[in-house]
Amino acid sequence: MIENQRIVEINNLSKHYTLGGETVKALDNVSFSVNKGDFIAIIGPSGSGKSTLMNMIGCLDIPDTGEYFLDGKNVFGLKQRQLAEVRNQKIGFIFQSFNLLKKQSAYENVELPLIYRGLSRNERKEIVRNALEKVNIADRARHRPTELSGGQQQRVAIARALAGNPPIILADEPTGALDSKTGLEVMDLIKDLNRQGHTIILITHDLDIANQANRVIHIEDGRVVEREEVQIQ
Repeated sequence: MIENQRIVEINNLSKHYTLGGETVKALDNVSFSVNKGDFIAIIGPSGSGKSTLMNMIGCLDIPDTGEYFLDGKNVFGLKQRQLAEVRNQKIGFIFQSFNLLKKQSAYENVELPLIYRGLSRNERKEIVRNALEKVNIADRARHRPTELSGGQQQRVAIARALAGNPPIILADEPTGALDSKTGLEVMDLIKDLNRQGHTIILITHDLDIANQANRVIHIEDGRVVEREEVQIQ
């Protein structure tokens, strides 16, 4: 792990929503930090605020109050176009439902963010090939998602997250749509990526999944209620 190089700093983050005339406090004065090379799990039950927090970390939403420094830059206050650039360059997303384009091949799904980044065809080809090889799915590069198993689709999604070499991999319930055996394989892959130096922030409601990280942050009713270090086996 790379020590003492802070990549995420969240200070006094709060977010409120109005539902049915009532104000709901989704996040309440949340603060924590993440160093480069960390593997952090954020765990909480449904309605705890972990999804709202994930949206903040992923620059998909903005808080009412607080600060979020990503790789040294305060991203709140940026315009939507600037936030989109941050998401494309700084964060690789892994979703529970894979979020692959069904009519596109595995190769094309991994390539898409690189097209948005403006890379040439030759540059994209090398990056996509390396990303697919890294997650052991290169032999399925020309297959569409409907021709792949759930585990294979998640490997493609992980390759897409890795392709742009972002500082952070943000994984939202990455095993939630998988059977237990495939889920273990995907977690082994994520842990291996962390050992290679990738910074992982994983959102989950499953304590067994969370305990595979080297640090667990518990969130409840919009507040961080406990932080714990996990002994790495």
